[in-house]
Amino acid sequence: MRLATANTYDNTLANMTNRQAGLAELQEKLSAGKKVVRPSDDPTGAAQAERAMTRSARVDVEVRALNLQRNSVAMAEGTLGNSLDLLQTMRQLMVSAGDAAYNPSDRTSIAQEMAGLRDQLFTYANKKDTNGIPLFSGLGSAPQPFVDVPAGVVYNGIPGSRASTAVSIPGTMDGQAVWMNVPTGNGVFNLNLGTNIVPPLGPNKGQLWTDVGQVLDPSALTGNNYTVTFNVTATIPPVTTYDVSMTTVLPPITTTPVLTAQPYTDGQDIAFDGLTFVARGVPANGDTLTITPSTRDDFFALLDQAITAIKGAGNGHQLAQDLSLALAQIDSGMERVQSARSQAGELLKRADIIEGTQEEKSIQLAADRSRAEDMDMIKGISEFQNQQTGYDAALKTYAQIQRLSLFNYLG
Repeated sequence: MRLATANTYDNTLANMTNRQAGLAELQEKLSAGKKVVRPSDDPTGAAQAERAMTRSARVDVEVRALNLQRNSVAMAEGTLGNSLDLLQTMRQLMVSAGDAAYNPSDRTSIAQEMAGLRDQLFTYANKKDTNGIPLFSGLGSAPQPFVDVPAGVVYNGIPGSRASTAVSIPGTMDGQAVWMNVPTGNGVFNLNLGTNIVPPLGPNKGQLWTDVGQVLDPSALTGNNYTVTFNVTATIPPVTTYDVSMTTVLPPITTTPVLTAQPYTDGQDIAFDGLTFVARGVPANGDTLTITPSTRDDFFALLDQAITAIKGAGNGHQLAQDLSLALAQIDSGMERVQSARSQAGELLKRADIIEGTQEEKSIQLAADRSRAEDMDMIKGISEFQNQQTGYDAALKTYAQIQRLSLFNYLG
């Protein structure tokens, strides 16, 4: 077999060039710390790394959005806490207004202070987050969800709240549920002073007032209207009794007696059809009480009613009736605000859980990307040293072989 010297040199140089190129490529990967520097190095690994990068970027976007939502909910929770403090102050003012030592001027001052607190509460309801989005806009609203007009407060938002997802929480709360849906009376029925039915007709003529009442037996409630009429004899001493009649709220409208000629004493419980209340004072002949089903009203209207009652307080029994009702209704409103605050706390807790889950997902995606494109440095350095040793050996042997020539031995 004939071997040409030039051919041998060419093959040797080609092998050394390939070794040098491989060594340079391995050096590039070692310096980058990656086994996939370009897609051609490992198309499958490059695709896996790209998918991991894309998912990781999406997780980062979701976490940033979650932080914005959490900040808004945290601000709403703080606002609700401030509202509860303000309402507690208003409640204390209502209690103090019932002090018998206060005169009309004192109660007018209390009513003015309560009006200022009511306006401050209204600003809380319209509070916005750092991005200018109302905290209590529900599913969306105008820039100001609550508008105070002469007819009362109007909610311009869309009632409801967005549902939480696996990666997000609602950034706003339902203002309709918090501020516009407070039950009147004791939450089941309203108990009010009626009118005297003895001519000349007009307001009650005696000294009569009640508490807000309570439910004894929910299954016995009818949901109809009732009238309690007091009858006082002209004898000495007078004898006071009361009758109770029920009027249906649905057609056909009918009125039927429930109780008749029941003896009355100051401070006694009056009970019928699953409800009870305490009547106090000395009613006049023909004085009445009315009982109607509880309805829903906005919190601000109920506060306005309490302020008006205190400002225009006249006789003691009317003030006692109005304050009893106002305290019950403000307690109902505070329960709704507290419930909304608890809901905000649950959302913040859920946000923490979501953030922890997203962090775990980011770590997992980083590990997936690392497995797909990162180099095992120990293995890579070992391979580099092996290739470097082979390249050095090739250089040395070539240096010796290229000096071999027949002409070196002719002389």
